[in-house]
Amino acid sequence: MTSDAPVPPPYPPQTPTVARVYDAVLGGNDNYAVDRDIADAITASVPQARVVARDNRDFLIRAVGHMARSGITQFLDLGAGLPTMDKTHQAAQRIAPDARVVYVDNDPVVLVHGRALLEDDDSTRVVVSDLRDVETVFAAPETRRLLDLSRPVGLLMISIVHHLDDADDPHALVRSYLQHLAPGSMLALSHFYDGADLTGPVGERVRAKARSSEEIVLTSLGSGRFRSRAEITAFFDGLETDEFGICHLPEWRPEGLVDVREDQRVFLCGLGRLPGTAEPTAQ
Repeated sequence: MTSDAPVPPPYPPQTPTVARVYDAVLGGNDNYAVDRDIADAITASVPQARVVARDNRDFLIRAVGHMARSGITQFLDLGAGLPTMDKTHQAAQRIAPDARVVYVDNDPVVLVHGRALLEDDDSTRVVVSDLRDVETVFAAPETRRLLDLSRPVGLLMISIVHHLDDADDPHALVRSYLQHLAPGSMLALSHFYDGADLTGPVGERVRAKARSSEEIVLTSLGSGRFRSRAEITAFFDGLETDEFGICHLPEWRPEGLVDVREDQRVFLCGLGRLPGTAEPTAQ
């Protein structure tokens, strides 16, 4: 399916990974005891963590659907994680059967699952790479074959940028990806939120949950920053955001009335579009 890459050891590892912990929070089977221990600690801090994780996945699917209905037929999914619930390529291809998807993750387990899942799908591939190495991601043979960068691309950064420390300059990284993309491309991004601008007792409780959860993920995974609304909004600088702006996950293009629970306030998300129109591709 792709070039040779390291495969996971045939024994339960002692080091957790973001992809497997996320799978454990969602109630999946592709995780180990070391991952489940962290998922349990997160759930103790945020009792509705599984609901929030599903909200995050639902936002991804709604965002992909919106992009596809807007005419985007190629997607770059960064920090894709393990295949769980509905998948990016399935959501895209339901609307645009010719949609192409490149998944990017630095966890070899993701590659193994991707090979099994996508064996018969030539329009979807997995690239094993650190998303901080932008040039490597775009230079990968799978990316070059599947994505036409002269046309709009749906850039998906779902629950991944908060795993970049401030020293990684995540805002510059997002800009670097966008600089490779044609006008009309869209960015969907979700991020841990520190609740700093929430008021009253609810705000106090959300901030306490954010502090506790950040300590857990930083201690166990080494990454996971809860940022302010202003910091998260800054990822969309230079983009045209839609009428929903930067909001909690259930509030972005909801399918009905939503009542955002306290635990659901530890995330923010948004979708932005690169201004302009891509030049027509020469025939």
